[in-house]
Parts: sequence; C-alpha cells; structure tokens
Amino acid sequence: MSGTDIIFKPIGVVNSDFKLRYETPRQGILAEGCESVIKLYPKNNFEQALKELIGFDRIWVLYQFHLNNNWKPQVNPPRHTRKKIGVFATRAPYRPNQIGMSCVKLERIDGLKIYISGSDILDGSPVIDIKPYLPYSDSFPDSGTGWVKSGLENIYEIIFEEKAGEQCLWLKEKADINLKNFARLQLEFNPSDDSRKRIKIIDTDDNSYVLAYRTWRIFYSIIERERKVIITNINTGYTNDELVNIKEDKYEDKKLANLFVKRFAY
Repeated sequence: MSGTDIIFKPIGVVNSDFKLRYETPRQGILAEGCESVIKLYPKNNFEQALKELIGFDRIWVLYQFHLNNNWKPQVNPPRHTRKKIGVFATRAPYRPNQIGMSCVKLERIDGLKIYISGSDILDGSPVIDIKPYLPYSDSFPDSGTGWVKSGLENIYEIIFEEKAGEQCLWLKEKADINLKNFARLQLEFNPSDDSRKRIKIIDTDDNSYVLAYRTWRIFYSIIERERKVIITNINTGYTNDELVNIKEDKYEDKKLANLFVKRFAY
C-alpha cells in the first residue's frame, strides 16, 4: 500500500425507495416527502456518537456512489446546459473517488436508525460519515454559481390522476417498481423534451405524451400555462399478441404485465 492510499470503512448503509439511478432526484431538495433511513452498524459505539444530533434540523451525509465503477473527467449535466462540463464543476456521481455529499432533513433517531427526508441517496449506499448542518457556516446564499442556474422557477408540478396513482401503487407493492419517482424525475423539468428522454407525442392538440420506463408506459398531458404535468394512465408496453406469447419473455415480466392488465381491465 502506497503512502497516498486512503481506506474508508463504512459506518452504515442507506435504505431508500430509490433503487435505480434513473429513479432518483438529481438533488435532495426535489425529494421532499420521501423518507429514507440510515442504518448504522452495531458494536461500534455509534450510539454514543449520535448524542445531541437530534437537535439539528439538517445533517450532511457523506456516502459512496456504489453503483459507479468508473469516473469521467467531463459530463453532460441533465438540465442546465447542453455542453460538456468538468466533473469537478458539477454534482455528478462519476467522480474519481465515488464520494457523494447530501444535505438532508433529520426527522428522528431510533437507536442506530437515523430517519431522513429530502434525500437523493440511492438504496444500498455505504455511509462514510455524518456531520451537522450549520446555517451560519454552511450557507452562503449570495455566492456565485458559475454555469448553474437554479431553474426551480421552471419546475412543473406532477399530478397523478386517481387511476394512475392506484396503478403506480399496485406496481410498487407487487414488483417494487417505483414509477412515481421515475415520472417526477423525468417530467418535472422539460416534460416534452424527447432528445434525452424516451418520450413520444400522442396528440399535439391536447398536448399529450407517453414516457417509456422499461416495458411500461406512462401517459400524461402538459398544461403549459399552469406548469403542470397530469399523469393520466399507466399501461404495459407489450401488445396483446406479445402478452399471449409468454414463452418469449426477455425481461421476465410478462406474468406481471398480464396480472396488471387483468387488474385494471383494459
């Protein structure tokens, strides 16, 4: 081992509804209302290390981008620009040392479980360290942000109609498919942009579209003047003939798709 090597031993792991990278909000501020839990490892005296942490509204969580096996010197950020940007000038996960940092809301502590919200951390992420957020030293609201513009004024409200909400809940309970998170992530900014998303326009007159997620399809319409996206329906991407032919099941989900079609009676 050379003198420049640094070895970190994780202190715990994050359990979250965000299983896949393309389901996860790009910043924690866009994940309000979604609760996660940090489970600290036992037999390390971490109970003592948590003393007085409950008095803080927010904490910094340092963790590992465990699904990234390589880094990129330049990345193409998803919202703010079309050009390549140096990774050190971004919050992208493709970093030389796979270290992530998120400021999250501290909800409560139960033994070695730390419940948080407003988190953009993926399920299974190893936690490296936890620190309290201090507004007087950690917040500089007048600081320049370089090429990054907030963009929050351009955010769309994502609304699920009753049937679409029931369909999302059914898929989450039956197969742990989180279409709600995916739809919010993909459609809260530029919901008609098909250059980076698997989007197809259905009808220009009523501004309706379909967004693809694996073998599932999310149908929605856009009300531009109110900056709203209305999720109207979820459906399988398989045709009736494809659903009948269960022997050819590349993604091993036709049984689920048939149950879904039967449940919601198309």
